[in-house]
Amino acid sequence: MTERMTEKEQLIFNLIQKNPYISQQELAEALGLSRPSIANIISGLTRKGEILGRAYVLNESQQIVCIGGANLDRKFQVKNKAQLGTSNPIQSAKSVGGVARNIAENLGRLGMGVSLVTACGTDSDWSFIEESSTLYMHLDQVAKIPGKSTGSYTAVLDTDGELIIALADMEVYESITPELLQKQDVLLSRAKCIVADLNCPKETLQFLCQFARKHDRPIALIPVSSPKMNRIPDDLDGIAWLITNRDESETYFNIKITNEDEWKLALEKWLSLGIANVVITNGKKGAMIANNEEGIFHMPSIETKDILDVTGAGDAFSSAVIYSWLNGKNLRDIAKAGAVNASKTLQSSYTVRQDLSAAQLQKDMEELS
Repeated sequence: MTERMTEKEQLIFNLIQKNPYISQQELAEALGLSRPSIANIISGLTRKGEILGRAYVLNESQQIVCIGGANLDRKFQVKNKAQLGTSNPIQSAKSVGGVARNIAENLGRLGMGVSLVTACGTDSDWSFIEESSTLYMHLDQVAKIPGKSTGSYTAVLDTDGELIIALADMEVYESITPELLQKQDVLLSRAKCIVADLNCPKETLQFLCQFARKHDRPIALIPVSSPKMNRIPDDLDGIAWLITNRDESETYFNIKITNEDEWKLALEKWLSLGIANVVITNGKKGAMIANNEEGIFHMPSIETKDILDVTGAGDAFSSAVIYSWLNGKNLRDIAKAGAVNASKTLQSSYTVRQDLSAAQLQKDMEELS
């Protein structure tokens, strides 16, 4: 038999029912109670089974909402020379990946409140991703699609670690539709920042850009590869950030970037489309970062010894850029934070470095100075 609710419990229950994202502070003000009292009453409702989810907690601090890929990455390295048409002995490893997911974990480790919105299958691959991710981000908004496989990237490497063939199953992300995101309008309209990768369909990215403009929310677009640059929305006016690499910018504008002047010109082209802040990374030549107020700034790459794994370095760069910008830093410090986090990630065997925290990133930047 269910325990009856008290009068105060009923009042709070009704308010949460109307708005699952209401904060404890808003509840306290509405009912003239202290926030600790509200927390105790909510604990009682949870214990009684009246509240099963935790959606109302999401607006305690504004969330960064990351939308896009969450993959299972598999690496198979052959032990001898690869032979086609027969069985090859291998060593295998698996890890979590996906641009949006990696950025979400970086930001979560940096102490930001993060929600991941993605689509996945109802399979063991998603269970593995969920287990690895849940400490750093809210996963309540993930859409599980029956009959679809969770996104995966499989790389077959030769004895020297060079790629023989890669297989990407990203079909499930076509399910991240505008209709799916319309169900998250409360979460998105209150987002501290929306971060979307180009695993999302073009119509979804166009919807998100329009939504961000309408609700005055900052949005950052993160390309994932040159072939997916055709998903860039037609109208980029008002985009807060675009973080791209040289190849992706060359593909979009159908140009070649062979020197510093061409590199700067590409940044100016992006800015002319109405984007507020733009980065073009260029491998060992570093990164250029620009906006119309502070101009164009070049951040040389940090010499990194003992590189263990290049996976996730770009996502580490993007995360630190967004984090530093949200903390009010100038372009020079924003670019520096990105370069430092990428460099430290290259020295880690993990896609997201395990020692990352706000204090550690600050320390790493001070050491560079």
